[in-house]
Amino acid sequence: MDKIIYGDVIAQNIKDSIKARIDTIKEKGQRLPKLVVVVVGSKVASQSYIRGKEKACQAIGMENDLIQLDDAITQQELLRVIQQLNHDHTVDGILIQMPLPKHIQENEILFAIDPNKDVDGFHPFNVGKMMIQEKTFIPCTPKGIMTILKHIGYEDLSGLRAVILGRSNVVGRPVSQLLLNQHATVTVCHTRTEDVAKEAANADILIAAAGQPRMVKADWVKNGAVVIDVGVNRDECGKLCGDVDLDEVIAKCRYITPVPKGVGPMTIAMLLENTLEAYDLHMEKEG
Repeated sequence: MDKIIYGDVIAQNIKDSIKARIDTIKEKGQRLPKLVVVVVGSKVASQSYIRGKEKACQAIGMENDLIQLDDAITQQELLRVIQQLNHDHTVDGILIQMPLPKHIQENEILFAIDPNKDVDGFHPFNVGKMMIQEKTFIPCTPKGIMTILKHIGYEDLSGLRAVILGRSNVVGRPVSQLLLNQHATVTVCHTRTEDVAKEAANADILIAAAGQPRMVKADWVKNGAVVIDVGVNRDECGKLCGDVDLDEVIAKCRYITPVPKGVGPMTIAMLLENTLEAYDLHMEKEG
């Protein structure tokens, strides 16, 4: 197997499987799975992700709606939109596109989503279930990372040391729990960590999610390590790049994901997978 693990290839296989399932649902004349993305304001940084989600849904035949709201919307108005979606039995998944305007309290908004429609996996109910290893919606990027590791034969991580660069609620914290669930010994590095490079160099699995362009150099990487690059940055020339200097690191690692075409496509595939799981849950309840 090549050292470079292209997440877009793995993601396409997953999307093909979901499409086949949706085709079967269509043939039976049943309602289709539906994802609703709520966007507040017009932050340019989010637009490519939004378009990617729309295209992915269309490609597999999943119904999707985009609700575009003015960035002057109040907290209560946004909460009312979410409650309407919670009570709409044709909606299976609700995703609130981040970031939200500064006057909006993100946690209150996320907590208002019906946990059974929380396909991003950030409701505290679902986070708690993940912590105690019960079946639930797993945040999409961490789930994508674990799927990549499984694809390359890293499923039982007993005896392996995993180091995560970054402690965000979106990637670092949830993926640390998922790695623990698979028996890895986990270290999370952040801005208060002394000698991050030394910690990283001890990793059998290194996950870079710090948001620093090409921060990880060859001396940060152990020989034979698996390197998962979650970073999405622009370098000084405006070129898209990750947190890892792939050209420097590739000679030392066993496997590495590139940017682009690495973790990003997996995130969208996991969102579709979570939405299909939500659909199955709702159809089961409807009897």
